[in-house]
Amino acid sequence: MSREHLRTTFDTVAADYQRARPDYPADLYTDLLTMTGIEPPANLLEVGCGPGKATIPLARLGFRITAVELGAALAGEARRELRDFPAVSVVTAPFETWRPRDVAPFDLLYAATAWKWIDPRLKYDRAAALLPSGGHLAVWDAQHAFPEDFDPFFTEIQRVYDEMGEGDGAAWPPPTPEEQPDPTAAEFEDSGQFAVVGTRRHVWARRYTAEEYIALLDTFSGHIAMQASKREHLYGEVRRLLAVRPDGRLTRHWLAILTVGRRL
Repeated sequence: MSREHLRTTFDTVAADYQRARPDYPADLYTDLLTMTGIEPPANLLEVGCGPGKATIPLARLGFRITAVELGAALAGEARRELRDFPAVSVVTAPFETWRPRDVAPFDLLYAATAWKWIDPRLKYDRAAALLPSGGHLAVWDAQHAFPEDFDPFFTEIQRVYDEMGEGDGAAWPPPTPEEQPDPTAAEFEDSGQFAVVGTRRHVWARRYTAEEYIALLDTFSGHIAMQASKREHLYGEVRRLLAVRPDGRLTRHWLAILTVGRRL
């Protein structure tokens, strides 16, 4: 399915996203502030805030934040989550066409698990247009990580994806977190608008019951868009594989690669 279609699927699970998705590590925010040198009450612009997963930690530090979100339901969840922070405003709009109104220059534009969904033909020009020279762009994601000792559950469940025709055809197992390629820094440089300040990798793990893991899968665009019969079969296999474990849980590792650039 097209990027344009898939990026709208998250709005259908707005009420579940905040609960099911993991929080980003505290050290990531420490690195973000160290690498950019920004301090409260600097003016931040968040692209694709969802329900406020990455907005809340920075709002708590006292930053002024304008958060732009494509999905109306997600934006509504974000407003509810951020209702106690008067310095945060949530705007429902596509970033590609949004224009700020009466806002001081932004010191930092950032996107958490959202930048890949922005039109690649426009996103760096749009970011550069909204930042002064010396302003910063920061991007990070939360992807499945596979350290050398990753949970064998994922090898078993990958066979199910492949049998259903839902595998991506990539070699198994995937690269370790240290070897995982990251094209974002090269994109920054190739844009001609940003110089890379640095990158930082953060790896963490969470334990999930079958139902907790299924709730997480229900927030991924590919699973939301999957045929109902395939999704039902997949989730049945998740339950079956975990039912034979003494504690009924799996361990999923996460990787966030933070890339920070400075506006030229």
